[in-house]
Amino acid sequence: MEIRTMRSGAHSPASSSLSWGSENFTYDGEEFVEVTLDLHDNDTLILRSVEPAQPSINGHDTASFATTPCSSRSSSIRRSSSNRFLQLSQELKTEAVARARQFSHELKAEFKRLSISRSKGSGRTTPASGNGEASSAIESALAARAARRQRAMLDRSRSGTHRALRGLRFISNSKANAWSEVVSKFHALAKDGYLCRSDFPECIGMMESREFALELFDTLSRRRRMKVEKICKEELHEIWSQITDESFDSRLQIFFDMVDKNADGRIAEAEVKEIIMLSASANKLSRLKEQAEEYAALIMEELDPEKLGYIELWQLETLLLQKDTYVNYSQALSYTSQALSQNLTSLRTRGPIRNLGTKIKYYVEENWKRLWVIALWICIMAGLFTWKFIEYKSRYEFLVMGYCLTTAKGAAETLKFNMALVLLPVCRNIMTWLRSTRAACVLPFDDNINFHKTIAAAIVVGVILHAGNHLSCDFPRLLSSSDAMYAPMRHEFGETKPTYLELLQGPVGVTGVIMVICMVVAFTLATRWFRRSVVKLPKPVDRLSGFNAFWYSHHLLALVYILLIIHGQFLYLIRDWYHKTTWMYLAVPVSLYVGERVLRALRSRHYSVQIRKVAIYPGNVLSLQMSKPPAFRYQSGQYMFVQCPAVSPFEWHPFSITSAPDDNYLSIHIRQLGDWTRELKRVFAEACEPSVDGKSGLLRADETTKNCLPKLLIDGPYGAPAQDYKNYDVLLLVGLGIGATPFISILKDLLHNMVKMEEQDEAREDQYRELDRSLEHFDLATLMRIMSGSTRRSFKTNNAYFYWVTREQGSFDWFKGIMNEVADLDQRGVIEMHNYLTSVYEEGDARSTLITMLQALNHAKNGVDIVSGTRVRTHFARPNWKKVFSRLCSRHPYAKIGVFYCGAPVLAQELKRLCYEFNQKGTTKFEFHKEHY
Repeated sequence: MEIRTMRSGAHSPASSSLSWGSENFTYDGEEFVEVTLDLHDNDTLILRSVEPAQPSINGHDTASFATTPCSSRSSSIRRSSSNRFLQLSQELKTEAVARARQFSHELKAEFKRLSISRSKGSGRTTPASGNGEASSAIESALAARAARRQRAMLDRSRSGTHRALRGLRFISNSKANAWSEVVSKFHALAKDGYLCRSDFPECIGMMESREFALELFDTLSRRRRMKVEKICKEELHEIWSQITDESFDSRLQIFFDMVDKNADGRIAEAEVKEIIMLSASANKLSRLKEQAEEYAALIMEELDPEKLGYIELWQLETLLLQKDTYVNYSQALSYTSQALSQNLTSLRTRGPIRNLGTKIKYYVEENWKRLWVIALWICIMAGLFTWKFIEYKSRYEFLVMGYCLTTAKGAAETLKFNMALVLLPVCRNIMTWLRSTRAACVLPFDDNINFHKTIAAAIVVGVILHAGNHLSCDFPRLLSSSDAMYAPMRHEFGETKPTYLELLQGPVGVTGVIMVICMVVAFTLATRWFRRSVVKLPKPVDRLSGFNAFWYSHHLLALVYILLIIHGQFLYLIRDWYHKTTWMYLAVPVSLYVGERVLRALRSRHYSVQIRKVAIYPGNVLSLQMSKPPAFRYQSGQYMFVQCPAVSPFEWHPFSITSAPDDNYLSIHIRQLGDWTRELKRVFAEACEPSVDGKSGLLRADETTKNCLPKLLIDGPYGAPAQDYKNYDVLLLVGLGIGATPFISILKDLLHNMVKMEEQDEAREDQYRELDRSLEHFDLATLMRIMSGSTRRSFKTNNAYFYWVTREQGSFDWFKGIMNEVADLDQRGVIEMHNYLTSVYEEGDARSTLITMLQALNHAKNGVDIVSGTRVRTHFARPNWKKVFSRLCSRHPYAKIGVFYCGAPVLAQELKRLCYEFNQKGTTKFEFHKEHY
């Protein structure tokens, strides 16, 4: 027997009204379903089906308004009022089906319970006890979930959804003309007025996450009970309106529907896994895709404690709204009164003269070391030039050659000075030693390479003035002079007037021409365009660009210095040896430089190192851990030179030291950026064996392979801007990609010092307790012994903030162990670390929403970040540096903050500008230091 019954469903919050022509069709406040039951002879009820009821509208059956689905419509169909009614009716039908299916599950459980109770009442010998227990468990689970839902709704009503409005943005473009851009793309991509499904991602600006955009397209089509491959402009506008809707509930429903593939109103674990893999693919997180099943189980465990096997919309909403409560994200603090008072000073209006005065004052304060050095250098050059200019203007030769001679001789004197001075900034051992003296207070050692380049530019100008005036001006004037004018100069140029070629063939001419050629080659290949391979040359001349060409061409300057000394001994118009001053200029600087090169060669042979560990990480980064020579003393932030004879017996390359001074080993991290680093990675990869634990990219260097490893020579350490970190109260360390290497050593050094201070404090407390117990034996000697045991801090740093920005997830493997160690041992919260992954869409974007929720959940449950694999939370997109500086001002008023940056020059300009802006606002002072890789 078949029984059909009607039962009212959940009440809608408001009645639905449909407009058709001039009549209004209104549903009442209830929704109905049609339930079909089978009553068997054994008094057993079986649920056959649950269908949405079709109530009549003003006496008409709604079925009379149904038409064929849009999937079977012709391409020429147009939008009309009937089509809009069809769409709305289909959406209502979809919602009714979803609610009917939900009611179906609940009704099945209810009838199962009734069936069991009837069986027990009739006295049948069925496994009623087991069924009864199962039924009771299901009832309890459903009751527990209903109670949780009520609490969740109450929590939402208290907190509101304004926080969630920042999330679940499907389109990040918030410009007012965004739709007009979409329309222009539609006209460019559409064919016959219809946009293909495959072109939808490009049309809405989601080409970088194509799979996600296609899934969004399918979801919105599925909501309308359609499966189409083409859409017209009106349909595109409807889709655009839905994905740009400001309503959080609307966006949440779309996201839920993307996960709920079968549209039953419930999300199973398999569907959660699928959306995790889709989000991971859109954000280029390959490792997350591999662990999608594990993380899907984690979400089900959190949201489905009743073990019903599915989650509903309200549970997903709860996870989204409460994600911030799972883990402390170290969000930026709001402005305190101190920060507000700082910012209020910037609101005061200032006149243009006062603004100009403030800028000049700040510029002088920040650059006074550079300014006085450059000013002194220019004054010396001007003095030398003027001296020789006046000297030769008073000689007879001036009457023949004119100002060409005086200009050439003045430029020659500055050339001697600059050719000597250019060597000093690259005497790295001397620069490193001077950094530790009081000379660092007045000399800008951070700019030694920039000063070296500036002097080289002055040498280029000097060569142009000197050689240009000789070759194009005073030589021709000499040759065109009359015999009477030439006669007084016979003792300089010979009895007979020389020809132009004879002047060039002499010792002065030959050495001068060769020097000019060598300088042109060396200086050209040292420019950024060639050294950084910005210029793409065809083969076989492509070897003229790159670091190797710069390195080898720079050694031509050794020949230049030899020729310069010879050139200075055969000068025209100078007869006395003590007036030939070229060797006097060069004697001390050349001796220092040659001595340094000899010292480096001897020291590199003395520093014998053995490779302990080799690892190749994602992103083509080679990590080398080697033994530490006993005499190798260094500070955090410094670097050393490395040579591998198996790659090249001549090339030395600098790399930041990533180990701490207290470590018993040395470590460096080398990223493959050129020919030498590529070859170094290859030779180590061939010599090592794959890791036994199967971890991707890791290599093993054990006792059997150590003898086969390539030999390394090291030289250093050498000073760098980051080594001055101990002079600041607070540190802001910013690393871009591999630029994090100099700061890893600083973090480890700070960590070691914290551990030492804690041990010293504990030891001092024990001594004081011992002193209290033995007051009768107290004397001055005991007190002095206790006080002498307390060592002074070698630096005044109280807090450090480390920001690491990278675009590859695998980069976090480089320093995973160090980050976990800092997070474990830093109980006082001295070091605050922030990882930023730019390949992931910013927090709030629908493409990263699930990852953000999963990240918070996993960190709360397991204490591990799902992206980096460490205890340090990973942020998405790029940091808001202005907020970072604002927070530092709030936390550390009246502090001296050292901002250290290593990375590409682009970000350096922004950080330097922010330092200037915030230094004008209040009492916190920022000092910026940079080094580029």
